[in-house]
Amino acid sequence: MHNVEAHGARIPALGFGTWELRDGLAVRLVEAALAIGYRHIDTAQMYENEREVGTAIRTSGIDRAEIFLTTKVWPDRFRQGDLQRSVEESLQRLGLEAVDLLLLHWPNPAVPLAETIDALNDARARGMTRHIGVSNFPSRLMEEAIRLSAAPLVTNQVEYHPFLTQKRVLAACRGAGMALTAYCPLARGRVFGDPVIARIAARHRKSPAQIALRWLVQQEGVVAIPRSSKPEHARANFEIWDFALAVEEMRAISALGSPSGRIVDIAGLAPEWDPD
Repeated sequence: MHNVEAHGARIPALGFGTWELRDGLAVRLVEAALAIGYRHIDTAQMYENEREVGTAIRTSGIDRAEIFLTTKVWPDRFRQGDLQRSVEESLQRLGLEAVDLLLLHWPNPAVPLAETIDALNDARARGMTRHIGVSNFPSRLMEEAIRLSAAPLVTNQVEYHPFLTQKRVLAACRGAGMALTAYCPLARGRVFGDPVIARIAARHRKSPAQIALRWLVQQEGVVAIPRSSKPEHARANFEIWDFALAVEEMRAISALGSPSGRIVDIAGLAPEWDPD
């Protein structure tokens, strides 16, 4: 498994996302993902499955040190003190002493960013997490967060797939020595209907999903966290390490992107995105 290194963090380049996985399904899918070979699991307070993710990690038989676990703080817990309490609650649900990566899930303009970043750093200093970062931060806010943070931020988790350009965020991450973690990497299935991706998939005898994931992880500093509700799809998504895309294939897929390809744009929550 390839790792992306950022400020001391070694993040497996392919992770397993758990958004929308609940109850027993969440336990079964995380157990299945770990059995397949995934060593990077992504959850969040808002997903309401931290308890199930923790159960799956404990019952997997895999040493905790081998698993890179991310969770995220929801913006309603961004105040100093409350953020730390929310992380303590997350750890109780997970049944773990610490996570590997703690992210701010979305920006919250109602709370000064300096206050939130200080609280995030304090959670790290208390040993609740090994590393810290942000999610859904456009480049301007990301650069402000970097400036305010005493400890290095290791990633910005954002929507990224062949149909959405993220040039500014990717350039800002690389400039800061950070990873970019791509959620919605298959554009919620849109990759399956694209003729350019289909032609490249046929050439490599791979699926469009495998091509899209390979395109992501083949980029410098990019991590992908596909979610699947079926073990067979999770296994197929993991089978992307036995081939490589040619330069012209990478360019052809990149050419599909535009700033208007965004899928996740939650009214009242989303910041002002980069125009790219």
